[in-house]
Amino acid sequence: MQANRLDTHQKAVQINLDKSQYGTFAEIGAGQEVARWFFRVGGAAGTIAKSISAYDMTVSDSMYGACGRYVSRQRLETMLDYEYRAMTEHLAPHRGDTTKFFVFADTVAAKSYTRKDDCHGWMGIRFQSAPGAVPSQIILHVSLLDKETTAQQEAMGILGVNLVHGALYPNGPVELIQSLLDDLSNERIEVDLIEFSGPSFEDVDNRLMSLILVQCGLSSAAMFMPNGQVVQPAEAFYKKPILLVRGSFRPVTNVTVDMLHCSLAQFIQEPSNKNEDILVVTEMTLNNLLTGDAIDNQDFLDRVDILRALGKPVLISNFGEFYRLANYLQHHTSKLIGLVMGVPTLREIFEEKYYIQLAGGILESFGRLFKHDLKLYVYPLLDPKTGAIITAGNLRVAQNLQHLYNYLIENQHIQPIRDFKSEYLRILSRDVYRRMSEGDPTWVHDVPPGVALMICQQHLLGYDPSRFETAAAN
Repeated sequence: MQANRLDTHQKAVQINLDKSQYGTFAEIGAGQEVARWFFRVGGAAGTIAKSISAYDMTVSDSMYGACGRYVSRQRLETMLDYEYRAMTEHLAPHRGDTTKFFVFADTVAAKSYTRKDDCHGWMGIRFQSAPGAVPSQIILHVSLLDKETTAQQEAMGILGVNLVHGALYPNGPVELIQSLLDDLSNERIEVDLIEFSGPSFEDVDNRLMSLILVQCGLSSAAMFMPNGQVVQPAEAFYKKPILLVRGSFRPVTNVTVDMLHCSLAQFIQEPSNKNEDILVVTEMTLNNLLTGDAIDNQDFLDRVDILRALGKPVLISNFGEFYRLANYLQHHTSKLIGLVMGVPTLREIFEEKYYIQLAGGILESFGRLFKHDLKLYVYPLLDPKTGAIITAGNLRVAQNLQHLYNYLIENQHIQPIRDFKSEYLRILSRDVYRRMSEGDPTWVHDVPPGVALMICQQHLLGYDPSRFETAAAN
């Protein structure tokens, strides 16, 4: 904890005593938990132009319009639009030359007597960085993890003060994300989406902010689409079969594409997937992103730029173990889940040393992994010593686990990927990256043409055309 860090009370007081800031608080559900802080500490008349809780749905609709879901991003943005427009129309003529206006809004579903859904909410702030300036905006999605309603309400209040203070007294987006946990912990809240927009954040890449959320421990996972738009994973996964491939994608190779195409061809044919809208996802864990002992932000952005060529959403997670990833996906969808991997990864899954922290060891991990008919689609391996092709069908594991392995094969929980292109089996992404780094032009033959063009044109992953000129000269 930083010695000079302000607590929630001090943050609210600082905002209340700042005569240059003036705003509206609009909150739906879970009470007026954020506005309450500013009233509680005193001096709120200097900060709050209006505080409103449109708790009744009819009242809410009369102000913001009818909507399908009241706890949604759409509702939050409608609230911000309405309240900011109303505030500036009424007050800008009188004090717009000296005042920076802001609107804070949230819509929250906390624990109740009747609802058993997950407790979560959307929160956002629209604010001016200077009087009369075009506003900027920050929105986020939060899950409330406390078991009691009062504790959830308290957490929402603290989080809201942290967001307002971080927006009005900027130290940078990374510092703002880190400050969201001030006087809180990731055992009480999880923030799995944050989006910065507007003139104050023109240089902010929200894909990188998704990574920061996971790095800082605010979320176990964050997600964005090929166009870079951040999305809430739960909404993206809801009631969809999911086919997911994990990798480092440094870079995407022909093997990556072949794995996806072949596994998808098999996954589509599962009876339960008939007429379903299958979501194909690429995933990178924090470990996948390590370069040495740290994560290079530019290297991360280069990789996700390359992944755009696949046109698939990207999930960033801290799920080292596959059973943790499976549990996360199964929490958000009841449809079939397929995980795509190579033989080396399947071998690792059958290493008992990775499960010593579980009371039930490897059996417990497999019980969690396969409890909802999850399937593993396994791409073959070319043995460099013998030239033999090792598949999920002929792989040998530890003798004491072979019967378990055979059971999973026989019940089709583990399926060999069929119809693969054998000429691709020699391709290793780390070898492709090495040749690219050393100036060996043969690397371009092992990646999709669109990926090679993107790397060369944008100089991704440290690509330097001068190395190829030097290599050619020698």
